[in-house]
Amino acid sequence: MPRKPRSSSPLFKIISAILLMLIITTGGLLLFGERSNTATDTSTQASQASQASQVSPSSSETQADAQANPQTEPQAEASARPNQEPAETVSSTKPNVSDSKDASKEDSSDSSKTNAPVKPKADSPNAGSDQSGQTAAPAVPAKSDNASSPITGMTLEEKIGQMVLAGLEGTSLRAEDKKLIQDYGIGGVIFYADNIQSAAQTKKFAASIKAANPNKELPLLISVDQEGGRVARLKGVEKIPTAAAVGRKNDTEYARSIGEQLGEQLKSQGFNLDYAPVLDVNSNPDNPVIGDRSFGDSAAMVSKMGIAVMQGLESKKVIPVVKHFPGHGDTSVDSHISLPVVNKSLAELNKLELIPFRKAINEGADVVMIAHILLPKLDQQFPSSMSKAVITDLLRSKLGFKGVVMTDDMTMGAIAKNYGIGESAVHSVQAGSDIILVAHGADNAIEAIEAITQAVKSGRISEQRIDESLTRIFALKSKYLNEK
Repeated sequence: MPRKPRSSSPLFKIISAILLMLIITTGGLLLFGERSNTATDTSTQASQASQASQVSPSSSETQADAQANPQTEPQAEASARPNQEPAETVSSTKPNVSDSKDASKEDSSDSSKTNAPVKPKADSPNAGSDQSGQTAAPAVPAKSDNASSPITGMTLEEKIGQMVLAGLEGTSLRAEDKKLIQDYGIGGVIFYADNIQSAAQTKKFAASIKAANPNKELPLLISVDQEGGRVARLKGVEKIPTAAAVGRKNDTEYARSIGEQLGEQLKSQGFNLDYAPVLDVNSNPDNPVIGDRSFGDSAAMVSKMGIAVMQGLESKKVIPVVKHFPGHGDTSVDSHISLPVVNKSLAELNKLELIPFRKAINEGADVVMIAHILLPKLDQQFPSSMSKAVITDLLRSKLGFKGVVMTDDMTMGAIAKNYGIGESAVHSVQAGSDIILVAHGADNAIEAIEAITQAVKSGRISEQRIDESLTRIFALKSKYLNEK
């Protein structure tokens, strides 16, 4: 007799149901994971493709960029290559066209920026050229905001003191002059004939001035007019021929040797800055102040001889100051006595007076002295030493000069008879000057410092404008006066 089948127990049914659910769930998870991974991979590929399309412009865009800014062409070509760098690297190295355009306008307006343009590499086709096609002077390093910058921590008064170069009295350091150095922090001094008795005395005097300087990180400019001929202050040295005599030789090697000889004479007595060479073209035979101080009556001769003398001085680590911008050769009035007027247009100046200065700037001139001349066709109100049209618009923007601008002596009759020392110093800084030369009277130097300080505090001059001048002055001192 067959057995009657047993019905399944409840426990067996429960276990079977649980096992079935686990099998179904596990299979679903595996299937879902595969789909999820596939979606993730697809999303990643799409993201990478999007990034690549943003980094690598189309060929038409690349060509447009290259035409608009030729200097970025190598980078544009690199971004179009198949084996390019990761997106982050390419993006960080691609130049900003608008930034480069802004940088090219540096110093083209009155004190609106603090960073000097980056000097092009020597092998660049545009190296040393400004926007007009003229070769510009080496750019001055921009101000650093780190602790190593000399500007960091300086008071306003200390900054402005560095912008004044003062005259001395007597043949040894007086208390009044020592006060200028230690209390007002002047940037340098100028010697005249009445400060010089002998080579030994001059050397000792210069050494005492340097020793009185409390800030050894900012050496003083110790300056003098030593051109040769009738403008020669030093005693106990070989006589240097006039610039006119040097010009008649028409030998650049000889002219350079004159510059080297001047440099050796100056260094031997403690000087580090010379107000030479004269780059005025002696075009007016009635000129009472230039004459044989000029290398000749042609711009070509003055350029050739003057630059050679400048380079000779530089080779001896003496700072040459080319003068008297924009040209004192066609005046019939001595600016030591009164204010000369030159009724020439910019086009006329470009044909003669400006040629030697432009060429000297192209050859790396570091300091330009501004003359006290009124040029009504450029500025009807202010003489060149106080004129924005001459200093900022012409010298800096059109000629591309990036170095230090220094005034002629502000106590000369051309200024003293028409303007106060303090107010003229303020106007000169507003116009773009870096160093105000006050060659006579400690009280005059103090008046200039205090007037500029008050102008900054009242808002007539920004402290940023002062920092721009300090940056150029410090760069100059670092280049020539660093004794390390």
